Amino acid sequence: MQNCTRSRGCLNNNELCALWLNMSRPLHARAALEFVRKHGVVLASARGKVPRLIEAVLGEPIDGNWWSHPKSTFIYNVLAEVLESEDVLVCRLLDGKITLVHRRLWPALVRVAPRFAPAQLAQVREEHMASGRHVSKAVAFPLWVPSVVHEQAALLSEERALETLGPAATAARTGGKRRATHRQINA
Repeated sequence: MQNCTRSRGCLNNNELCALWLNMSRPLHARAALEFVRKHGVVLASARGKVPRLIEAVLGEPIDGNWWSHPKSTFIYNVLAEVLESEDVLVCRLLDGKITLVHRRLWPALVRVAPRFAPAQLAQVREEHMASGRHVSKAVAFPLWVPSVVHEQAALLSEERALETLGPAATAARTGGKRRATHRQINA
């Protein structure tokens, strides 16, 4: 493995290729985080215009609900670790589905934030209640954004930011089904 400046380590391109070529081998948390870093924007479990993390974690396509998969506990544990990473924004950017955005794309996302609905950019966190129930909490945009990311975003042109986000920017802007407003209905 190559030397890496990050404390958790990185996978080099050969290791990433090996993971993709051997899709029958499940990804563990470190490799799953690297998958998110490489792709920049992925969906946690929903199908869409970007890769699905759960399929990368398992190394195979999943039909139906992943909770019914024989390796659901493994999937859950890997997802939980990825979702808690400081390098991953968990939001509902694409079609209202749980979307993971790697930290390297945050400046671009902040730069073009006016193109999205506030709910798409809110950070989603799951809290575990004493009763065992899970409750989703949202941190409104831009409250979750570190100041250094705001500074980096200010240096980007809108064109460069959209280019950096790639297909995810288009999917986020056009992928969601919008409800007709009262004015649209009566027009």
